[in-house]
Amino acid sequence: MNRRDYLLRKIFFSLVTLAVVVVLNFLLFRVLPGDPVRAVIGRNVRISADTQQALREQFGLDRPVFPDQFLTALGQWARGNLGVSWSLRKPVSEVLLAKLGNTLLLIGLGQILSIILGVALGLLAGWKRKTAVDVGALTFSLIAWAIPTFWLGIILLAAGSTWLGLPTGGIVSPSNVGKPLYTVLPDVTHHLILPTLTLTILYMGEYMLIMRSSIMEVLGEDYILTAKAKGMSHWQVLRKHALKNAMLPIVTLIAINLGFTVSGAIYVETVFSYDGLGKMFQTALVKQDYPLLQGAFLLLAVSVILANFLADILYTYLDPRVKAS
Repeated sequence: MNRRDYLLRKIFFSLVTLAVVVVLNFLLFRVLPGDPVRAVIGRNVRISADTQQALREQFGLDRPVFPDQFLTALGQWARGNLGVSWSLRKPVSEVLLAKLGNTLLLIGLGQILSIILGVALGLLAGWKRKTAVDVGALTFSLIAWAIPTFWLGIILLAAGSTWLGLPTGGIVSPSNVGKPLYTVLPDVTHHLILPTLTLTILYMGEYMLIMRSSIMEVLGEDYILTAKAKGMSHWQVLRKHALKNAMLPIVTLIAINLGFTVSGAIYVETVFSYDGLGKMFQTALVKQDYPLLQGAFLLLAVSVILANFLADILYTYLDPRVKAS
């Protein structure tokens, strides 16, 4: 398959996936039990039936779900308007942008560190297979992959705050709230240590396992034996022949993990009281704030689709079977 046909095919499937996601995004939260109006105003707050009906009309819940509410939401999204949050009374895009930077900082640091460490240690374990290094790396990666996110976060929170005096939550200290970022950067870094370490350990184990398995499979190929027969050193074989092909599963895993990282960040942000998208999503779910939930889910879905598409583009350079026409 040439590169042009390959990319056109991937673009088509990405658009189809996006269309399915849009429909699911509308339906997913409307099947939740309970009354969204009551959830938004508070379950223990007394309110008259007339006021409830007025809010229902304001939110558009008095109209039929299909086609009225669906077409209204579809029209808004097509114009780039995600609506107004029912609970916060602010535009959804404004709320998401306010939290997005914090989550991207946390996820970005965690993913970069886990990819670098996981790939390096997985490569080392696969190269030194059946040695003490391999056994130790394999044991650690299996344990790290199996640990529940919230449990690891709680353990690191207790240990880090007790033994190292690290902050137990938040993004900055209360005294630094509202100050410019460049003036409080050391404080932000201090608060990021524990949540970043949590995400790094969780995903590093997965990258180690996949990289170890991939490099061991590649090192058993005939062209690797041919490269060794030509007199190449172990480092040359790994760098010029093995590493490029072994990275294909890692590229796929990175793209897939984007969505799982955000979902995992919900637990991490909750444990460490980190003010990001994950914590906001949890609050919106409790409030049954449809516009905010839909906006967050749509942002997540588009990010995953885009990440997978970028991974497909990388395939055209990493995979020799996809050649330019």
